[in-house]
Amino acid sequence: MASLFDQYEEVTSQSAGYLGSASRTAFPELTTGYINASLEMEAPIFKKTRITFTPPHPITHLVVSNQILVLAMSNKCLLRITLTNPNSPHASPLSEHSFLFGIVRYYPCPLYSLLLYSVVHSDGETFFDNCYLHQNAPKAQSLAKLKGHVISAVGWNYENPPESNSTSFILVGTTKGIIFETELAATDDRFFLQGSPERYCKQVFQLSQDLSSGPIMGLEVRRFIPRSGDQRCFIIATTPRRIYQFVGTSAPSGEQPVLLRVFNVTDNVLDRCKEIPSDLKYSCLQLFSSGLAEPAKKFALMLEPGVYFGDILLPAIDSDSKVVLFNPKLLEYGDEDAQRKVLRKPLSMVLTEFHTLVLFNDRLRAYCLLNEELVFEDVFPEMYGRAVGLARDPVQGKIWAFSELAVYRYTVSNEDRNVWEVYLKNCQYDLAKKHCKGDPQKLDQVLTKHAEDLFAKKEYVKSAELYAQTRASFEEVSLKFLQCAEEDNEDSLRRFLLQKLKGLRPADKTQTTVITFWLVELFLNRLGTLRTAGRQNEGTYLNLVAEFRGLLEEPKVAECVSNNRSAVYKLIAKHGEENILIDFANIMKDFERVIQYHIQNKNYLAALEVLTRQNNPELVYQFSPTLMQSIPQRTVDMWIAQEKRLDPARLIPALVQYDNIKDRSQGCEAIRYLEFCVYKLGSRDEAIHNYLLALYARLDENNLMCYLHREGQDKTTVPYDLKYALRVCSELRLTRACVHIYSTMELYEEAVDLALEVDIDLAKLNADKPENNEELRKKLWLKIAQHVVTEQKDIKRAMEFLQECDLIKIEDILPFFDEFVRIDHFKEAICTSLEEYNNHIEGLKAEMEEATRSAKEIRAEIQVFRNRYAVAQSDAKCALCEYAVMNQAFYLFPCGHMFHGDCLSSERSRRQRLLVLRGGLAIVDNAGEAHGEFPRLCILETAHALCYKLPL
Repeated sequence: MASLFDQYEEVTSQSAGYLGSASRTAFPELTTGYINASLEMEAPIFKKTRITFTPPHPITHLVVSNQILVLAMSNKCLLRITLTNPNSPHASPLSEHSFLFGIVRYYPCPLYSLLLYSVVHSDGETFFDNCYLHQNAPKAQSLAKLKGHVISAVGWNYENPPESNSTSFILVGTTKGIIFETELAATDDRFFLQGSPERYCKQVFQLSQDLSSGPIMGLEVRRFIPRSGDQRCFIIATTPRRIYQFVGTSAPSGEQPVLLRVFNVTDNVLDRCKEIPSDLKYSCLQLFSSGLAEPAKKFALMLEPGVYFGDILLPAIDSDSKVVLFNPKLLEYGDEDAQRKVLRKPLSMVLTEFHTLVLFNDRLRAYCLLNEELVFEDVFPEMYGRAVGLARDPVQGKIWAFSELAVYRYTVSNEDRNVWEVYLKNCQYDLAKKHCKGDPQKLDQVLTKHAEDLFAKKEYVKSAELYAQTRASFEEVSLKFLQCAEEDNEDSLRRFLLQKLKGLRPADKTQTTVITFWLVELFLNRLGTLRTAGRQNEGTYLNLVAEFRGLLEEPKVAECVSNNRSAVYKLIAKHGEENILIDFANIMKDFERVIQYHIQNKNYLAALEVLTRQNNPELVYQFSPTLMQSIPQRTVDMWIAQEKRLDPARLIPALVQYDNIKDRSQGCEAIRYLEFCVYKLGSRDEAIHNYLLALYARLDENNLMCYLHREGQDKTTVPYDLKYALRVCSELRLTRACVHIYSTMELYEEAVDLALEVDIDLAKLNADKPENNEELRKKLWLKIAQHVVTEQKDIKRAMEFLQECDLIKIEDILPFFDEFVRIDHFKEAICTSLEEYNNHIEGLKAEMEEATRSAKEIRAEIQVFRNRYAVAQSDAKCALCEYAVMNQAFYLFPCGHMFHGDCLSSERSRRQRLLVLRGGLAIVDNAGEAHGEFPRLCILETAHALCYKLPL
């Protein structure tokens, strides 16, 4: 059970933690006070716990580091407590000389168990001895080299490892304003054989020669980058009224003293100090860093009127600046009257990242460094004696306070929880956002306040960007910016809507649609205003167009406008923004509309360019007829470039739309593409060849004849329609082409008749074509002869036909001559014909004589055969069945073979059946090649059946 004194302490601690209005008393469960606490169950920032420890003697000094607590008591004894094992404290008595004198000043190292203390006479000023005590040493050792100097401050080396037997270099400040650099070693070090723990001790600086500066009360030595090879460092020294700063480079390793170079300044030392009026004879210097391996960030100096604090900003590597202390301020304690001010002089101080805790005789106060307000106060009970001092664990971050008979621990919990609010009140919005730590509610308050501030300053665009990130009412904010838009400043509203649109989720379809269409309207209005003012070529207009294009290309917006594209098209068209319309159609991949737009505006090259880029055959088929009428050459170039990706047959509608009278070039371009299809792509499409033939017929008869001859005269292989070709050529009266086509169709009579109208040689050429039909050839040649005789009256040329064609004779053409034609023109031909007849008769006579002679020889041979015989033996056998031939009628051949009559008849029938079967197989093979396997089987079965039906 808690004692009555403990209960009293708890009550007084709670009451001391709450300052100000009664509203704060509504949260009694908060035992210590953060004044701006806002959450009912939120733990206090500074939570106090009294350690269950009763010292045997009053405490005079306390230092703590990494869970090790060192106490100095009034009986001149040190008590070392390991907090992880508090039941086994270790006591170390100081030097026996210390009991003879009144005052001992302790300077414990905050990182490890080292202690410097200075013993003075009871007057507090006369030197007696300086001693050094290491945790491994059996007793304290006197510092001989500092004899005559009273130590008043120590600048410890925080980079020296705790397990080291030496302090490495440290600074020692005295009551005379002198700074020494020394290094102290442990008891077992060989230097102790010389009777003193100092390895070296040298004076490096003196603040003033006349001791006007007072004693040195604080010393701090820090490297720019802790625990690195960087030799740059700074030193801060304080007196009861002044703070000094030294910046420089330390000596290389092995050179002593190490920090002498830092103090070697050429300018006046007063230029490196700041003096603050104070009635105290002491001060307290504290530095704050996030960790031992982190550089110091803040400094604070406890003085009589308040705490002098600021930032530590390290200069850049290439900077020669000698200043590290910036933004200094004096935080006053704010006592109500002079009497209380006298009674409550500050005793000690601890510095955290955002607060400074100041210890007075009866209480502990915490001030916020950001707004310099008192945020926490804790009153100490009088039963434990007066308050003595404060200490901060540099490793754990916990704060320790101690009175003469009690030790308290303050745990710092989430110290920056309300820092954002302080920054917000100071309009430091970036820092406020940083310390919101992702809390959406806090961040929303910061952004809203910042946006309102910017709006009040008429920085509307920046304000709009921030408003879009807040939860402020969309309607209210929009109305605010609509008023700005009426003042010819639409950028703010547009920017607000843009940012708001980015924050919408994919599921917010309705909001996305509303904002998108509002933005489109705003962009179009602004563009229209600039265009009306004649500023369409200025950067403002072009940048706005680019921004609008970017909006339309965003996936969320693109999906929205794609689903409502007809409405967007109408909206853009209403504003007359043609370029925007084209851009929108391109973004929507509505290339058909883009091409239509260009064609409507007679911008055929632009339409062709879009068509070429898309590589869409369907669009090519759709718009080629129009483009072919306007830019045939470019259109055909595009077709040719597409090669086999296009179907030439589907381009025929584009090819046929031309006026041969008005624009012959279009037809020539059509011929160029069809020739490409025929000669390069090898097209055998009948429609392509028909149209190419038709164009040739209309535009170029010579190429027509070349084409017809190139394709040949096999009517089964020519790629064009012969009847269509004949009709076209007949309509255009292209006689030679018609003759060629008639000839290909094997209508030789028509071909010759037509050829006779233009060229006898052409007629003769076609008359010789039916090679397998001599009767037809003769007929055709007679047509030609009749034409020559009757129409041209050229008897001589008609006579030449007798030499050119061996099928007609003079008697064939004589009927064509008039009755009164003189024989002189064809006398020679008649004589030649008579001679030929005579020769023919003589040949017939010779053949008759030869036939008569052959007949006589045959009759003689028959007579000889009638008298011929052969002898058949009685045991002779049939050559087929091998039975005795004499058993039945048989045949005896001159060669000596004998066969039964029945056997020979059967063999003859069998051979006939084999011949039929062989013929059937030949038919089957031909049918199989032409029709496949199934017809072949059918025919084979039919042939087999026929063969078995033959008589044996």
